[in-house]
Amino acid sequence: MGYKIKLEVFEGPLDLLLYLIKQEELNIYDIPITRITEQYLEYLNLMELLDLEVAGEFLVMAATLMQIKSKMLLPPDPTTVDTEEADPRAELVRRLLEYKAYKEVASQLRGFEENQSGIFSRLGALPELPPQEGGDSPFTGVSLFDLISALAKVLKNMPRDIFHQIVKDEYTVAEKVQEIFDRLIKEPVVSFSRIFKEAKNRFEAITTFLALLELIRLKEVTMRQEDRFGEIEITRNIQSPAERGQQEN
Repeated sequence: MGYKIKLEVFEGPLDLLLYLIKQEELNIYDIPITRITEQYLEYLNLMELLDLEVAGEFLVMAATLMQIKSKMLLPPDPTTVDTEEADPRAELVRRLLEYKAYKEVASQLRGFEENQSGIFSRLGALPELPPQEGGDSPFTGVSLFDLISALAKVLKNMPRDIFHQIVKDEYTVAEKVQEIFDRLIKEPVVSFSRIFKEAKNRFEAITTFLALLELIRLKEVTMRQEDRFGEIEITRNIQSPAERGQQEN
């Protein structure tokens, strides 16, 4: 496709595993390793298909999952007494729990910092301002994996035979960026599924997705998800870099 994008909000392999565990409502203490490995590899393949810059740590985790899976297929060692050492998943579960706790603490600290920053902003009463869409972060309750998951659903509903045909580059990322931006000027809120509803084939859907990632990177749009794993809503970021520059001038 010849278009690479790297997002600052890109998450790591432990984030993806926690996402899959929560999405499938799995028990983190008893992970079905075969199932989680297959889903992890599906996401990895889709990320590579999108030409995202997949860090080496994702590949290391894939190898780790495959190793755990192979160990789970072997009969238990009767000489091993410690059940934790006998379970090949034990180390992975420990890492996931530690990382989950770290993320929760980090989230709480960010909340404290945001609350503290507004206490002594200026003397006197402050006017009540309307909440800004997006703010510094283009995501509200949405992760990159939510977007990839939504794209996977779109691609599954398209005929697979089209994907294997040699399709002329009828669509470019730049054109799709302008198309999405123009649409958001006319419609304040557009759902993720509606953005892709008119895609004629998988190539157009992937190009549209890359254009959406580019708009996110530029902080021209914001993402919102009311319910976990629910519909993703896309809106223009009213505090986009372009508009902030116009206000300053």
